[in-house]
Amino acid sequence: MPTAIAVTSADLVLPPNDHHTPGAVVFPDPGTRPLAAALADTQTLVEQYGHVVALYPASTPADHVRRLHTVRALLESDRIALLPLDLPPLGVAVLARQLRQLSACDFGPGVLATAARLLAHYVHTGAVLNSVARLDRVPVTLKAHAKSWVPGSQFAVLANPEPRLLRLGSQGGDPFPGPDFATRMAVARGQLTTDWVTGTLAPAWRVQGVDEVPRPAASTAWWGTAKLVEFAAYLPDLSVLHQLVSSVRRETCAWCGIELLGDRCGFCAAPLAPPPAPEPGAPAALPPGTPMRHAS
Repeated sequence: MPTAIAVTSADLVLPPNDHHTPGAVVFPDPGTRPLAAALADTQTLVEQYGHVVALYPASTPADHVRRLHTVRALLESDRIALLPLDLPPLGVAVLARQLRQLSACDFGPGVLATAARLLAHYVHTGAVLNSVARLDRVPVTLKAHAKSWVPGSQFAVLANPEPRLLRLGSQGGDPFPGPDFATRMAVARGQLTTDWVTGTLAPAWRVQGVDEVPRPAASTAWWGTAKLVEFAAYLPDLSVLHQLVSSVRRETCAWCGIELLGDRCGFCAAPLAPPPAPEPGAPAALPPGTPMRHAS
């Protein structure tokens, strides 16, 4: 039985790329589901799937996040991983679909949970906005803030993997530097009329295709405006995702014993134990440079 992948709203569940991709579970807003019912639902979920990996934007309302942690604590379960992500909502939806794809493979739940941080580096996500006046999740200069008040202004913002911002003129603007690997792009339109994403950015990034998807409700709060067009370029091919995750060295959590990638367990959050001290006369080990260590 594949590990269950969960999200915090139905609009973060993108259509599958193929017939083999499992669906996702939704942990709804606490205002729509009593605590007792949420506990029963989650208990059934754990019993059915064994482990649950729940992804949610770091901008998720505090009461919703508290509900997730309350359910996990009351169930006293170490089989539920709660993973906040700094990606915009559409990026979270794309990443959740990638984990859904991988959940049908031979990866254990600990590897799936810790693969989220690895795969996030390969998601290029941003938006075109009518204003950056209320944008507080990407660095914005005072000059850009001032130009937000000019009627008709539009800004292209890249949130991940490296924040960038540029103002689009009446003829558009040059695109950001894009990924150096093949991607597909998801586009979610809000209350803004612009073809810059599909007409300029997508061709410049040489994406393999563009899919129009519904805009996540959380996007308005994340970007500070409803007048936007959100985009996310991602690795669509399961074989590439599988190879990428398989290439990373696996470790064992010293606390819960689950297999993981990187330096922290996705389920119990315990850090990876430091390597043993070298014997006298042995060459010193190199300090860790990045969270993910690839096998040689």
